[in-house]
Amino acid sequence: MKKGIVLKLFLLTTGLCLFILAVMFALQTVFFKQFYVHQKVKSVNEALQAYEQSDLNRATNAQEAAKLEQDFYQRNNTWIATLDARGNLKYTEDYIMEIKLEHSDDAMFSNKTMTIPLYSVINVEDFGSDNTFLTPWIQEGGEIAMEGLIMNNQPVIQRMGRSRSNLRDESRLENREMVNKEYEVLNRSNVTQYREKYSTFLVKGTITKVRIPEGAGVSRYTNHLFLDRIKAFQADLLYGDFEDATNANQIVDYEENRANYKIFVNRIQDRDGNPAYLFAMTSLQPVNEAAGMIKDYYVYIIIATLLLVVLASFYYSRQIARPLLRINRTTRQMADLDFSEKIPITTKDEIGDLSRNINDLSERLHSHILRLEQDIEKEKQLEHTRKEFISGVSHELKTPLSVIQSCLAILKDGVASHKRDYYFQAMEDEVKRMDLLIVDMLELAKYESGTYNMVMEPFDIDTVIERICAKLAADIKAKQLHLYTSLNHVEVVANELRIEQVVVNFLTNAIRYTPEQESIFITTLEDQDTVKICIENKGTSIPDEQLEKIWDRFYRGEPSRQRSTGSTGLGLAISKKILEMHGVPFGVSNTSDGVMFQFHLNKKA
Repeated sequence: MKKGIVLKLFLLTTGLCLFILAVMFALQTVFFKQFYVHQKVKSVNEALQAYEQSDLNRATNAQEAAKLEQDFYQRNNTWIATLDARGNLKYTEDYIMEIKLEHSDDAMFSNKTMTIPLYSVINVEDFGSDNTFLTPWIQEGGEIAMEGLIMNNQPVIQRMGRSRSNLRDESRLENREMVNKEYEVLNRSNVTQYREKYSTFLVKGTITKVRIPEGAGVSRYTNHLFLDRIKAFQADLLYGDFEDATNANQIVDYEENRANYKIFVNRIQDRDGNPAYLFAMTSLQPVNEAAGMIKDYYVYIIIATLLLVVLASFYYSRQIARPLLRINRTTRQMADLDFSEKIPITTKDEIGDLSRNINDLSERLHSHILRLEQDIEKEKQLEHTRKEFISGVSHELKTPLSVIQSCLAILKDGVASHKRDYYFQAMEDEVKRMDLLIVDMLELAKYESGTYNMVMEPFDIDTVIERICAKLAADIKAKQLHLYTSLNHVEVVANELRIEQVVVNFLTNAIRYTPEQESIFITTLEDQDTVKICIENKGTSIPDEQLEKIWDRFYRGEPSRQRSTGSTGLGLAISKKILEMHGVPFGVSNTSDGVMFQFHLNKKA
């Protein structure tokens, strides 16, 4: 038996571990790249949000902007730049060229000074150590011609040359991304429509200033791949090809020289509240290298894991078999309803938890069996109560039936014919009592069925009590009782008809058991959310041992169950059920010289 368990556990554990290892290897091979990209995108997005909130507005010039961009790259291995609403790199006053334009018929250009960001047309490495460009005409005082487009009422430079004739030769300078974008748009649209939308310009001027970055600021313009993507984004933005320019965040995939990149474009506002963009770019190349290394590393992982799995499975199988046998023996005893033996708990692992759970199960089964025995005993008591109920009903119905039978026999025999009306009245009274008893029994059964729907509505409790007092005034007067009321005008939420029935039962009970010329008090006491209704009768009290029994069916407080009072013995039982269905407190207690019934009702909010 034990060897079989050990062998099965060993084979199962070994196979499971190898299966898990194979699944992990397959999943990592398939999903590692996707997971890496997802985590990379998530971390870059978080870094961009932090940069926007804490670092963005700290830059006021090119040097500070370059420092923040370098720090961001060192922390997140991601290039970042801030662009204005037209896609121009912000804070480029360290790498510009100012041109004084000649007189022109176009007021937009005539005698104006134009500032050109040089990163869009010239690589910073093309300047020598003395800040002179390889092309001699790029220097202060040199003549220059420029060609471009008017886009959104703003000039966009496409080409520069020493003169107009040089704008198409090899010595020209041009924003290659803007030029390529122009060809792309022309190829897919009508030339006439294009010329109507974008007008060209050609101006000449004199270079008045050339500023070249120095020191650490130079590195800001040496990443040509990143700058080309910025210029391509600017071209898309100006030509209206940037998808949903109002979208807060966009992520674009880009591939260059078989290397994959992610480009992030976040629409923001600068310190002056003007539209701007955070443009970031990160490489996904490390994931390819990591994936290749992991595949080679898995050879060693598999060999080491196989050895560990075999050893661990063998030890695990032997250790787990012992408590399993003990558990098997204990559960067999539990099946025979013997709960005396407990499993010793020596470990805190799953086997220990299983042993503890079996011990708990044993205790619970034992307690449930004891409770079941108690429930059986209660069922026996309920059966006894049912028999008492049937006996009580039989007793209550037997007496009026006997009276009716006697009266009918007398009338049939013709004895005392002068009392014919008397016997008929007696039979009528007994029939009324039987009818009342049956009605009360049916009503109590209706409440106890659990299907009765108690509809709650607001009403004035003082009005209901006054109406009941008026109905029972004749009974009160017949016994020469004194009725005192102290009622507050309170609106409650309850079933008015059933609460009226409760008050009638309590007040009728008080009238029935109050000696002649004694007093009955009805009061209402308000609380914050409830009102307390008290009905107290003077002159008599209930023995303490009977206070809880008066709510039982057919209980009248007289061992002989005399019928002279005319009660069915169900009024208080019905009242109890009505108040329980309202979910309110109620009760009865002896006072110094009488008995007080009381119950609560919820006030209308």
